[in-house]
Amino acid sequence: MLIYLRLLKESFYFAVNALKNNKLRTFLSLLGVTIGIFSIIAVLAAVDSLEKEIKGNLSALDNSTMIVTRFSFGPTDIPQWKREQFPDVTYEEYEYLSRSVPNTEAMSYVLNVPQESIKYNDKTASNVGIGAVSAEYYDIEALQLEKGRFFNMSESASGTPVVVLGYDVYENLFGNADPLGEQVRLYGRRFTVIGVLEKKGASLFGSGHDSNAFVPVNVVRRIYGGSNRNTFPQVVIKPEDGIDNAEYIAYLSQQLRNIRGLKREEINNFFVNQLQGFTDFIDNITSQMNFFGLIISGFSLLVGGFGIANIMFVSVKERTNLIGIQKSLGAKNKFILFQFLFEAVILSVIGGLVGLFLVWVVSLLASQLTGTFEFVLSPWNMFIGTAVSAVIGLISGIVPAISASKLDPVEAIRTGM
Repeated sequence: MLIYLRLLKESFYFAVNALKNNKLRTFLSLLGVTIGIFSIIAVLAAVDSLEKEIKGNLSALDNSTMIVTRFSFGPTDIPQWKREQFPDVTYEEYEYLSRSVPNTEAMSYVLNVPQESIKYNDKTASNVGIGAVSAEYYDIEALQLEKGRFFNMSESASGTPVVVLGYDVYENLFGNADPLGEQVRLYGRRFTVIGVLEKKGASLFGSGHDSNAFVPVNVVRRIYGGSNRNTFPQVVIKPEDGIDNAEYIAYLSQQLRNIRGLKREEINNFFVNQLQGFTDFIDNITSQMNFFGLIISGFSLLVGGFGIANIMFVSVKERTNLIGIQKSLGAKNKFILFQFLFEAVILSVIGGLVGLFLVWVVSLLASQLTGTFEFVLSPWNMFIGTAVSAVIGLISGIVPAISASKLDPVEAIRTGM
């Protein structure tokens, strides 16, 4: 056992010395592997970071959350021309469903409306995202309040002009002053501030709720009209824990079909989108991005592998005389084999580590420049980069190493003379 360890140690030192003595060749060999590993790990890190950011933004909603709307969040067999004829979910339908569908923890009516400006005295908060929701939305998304309260069912139903500000909006308008009970102007009307949300920080999709403001949905319905298709109405539902989702969706769909008067042979003119299905769709997309990214990056790594193999063949040819002398002095074939294998693997691993370092630097710079997106270089991706580079070095160096180990000592010395 000690003999083999000593053999490996001496082979390792021979390989390191050979790399030191041929710095330019070593650099050129490293370059190909570095680019290849950089490409692969950069793709993996970018896709992982994107997936983490998207799911992080969806984490406030439970995976069991459902959204009823005329749009499908995933692929569907229904042609587009037919989907465009689907009616929006109305407020009356939401009220009917909230009364008639059991096993529901919370159900909210939501409108998507453009950003607005909110004014307080001489200060203005611009590009504020308006959350036009009914009161139950507070429980669905588990919103956290810094101060004050969210509007209640009565205020939501009557369309009382009250507003809950995101933290950044509150700071822009009030600084450190107490905003509760103060009036701000929105949609050309006065709204009373009743609450401020906790600060959450920036995300991929902007500043999140920090730059939003929530108002009762019926206030916005009066402004935009109850049948305005540009507001993309939807019903957001959080079922109770432990229920059978398929049965719940079937009952929910039947109730909506009943109120819409759909006949048995007619298809649903709405979609019940599950958040779980949306996250599965994201997983599918990211896996495809990984697959195609790896294929493209693999070509770069293949070029790097061929570069190492070529350099190793040149190295064997240059050191043929030395190999002959080593074998004539008693060096075994294994010693020569390990010597060149170590050289190839060391070249490749160093190139891989340099590639990983470059990915790390680029991820830091990208995170700093974007400000809202954090690139993550996970330990698993680092392990993959190191392992792949070692395997590439092993594969690239095996044929030159075998050819070197099988050289006849007399012929090798004669060739080198």
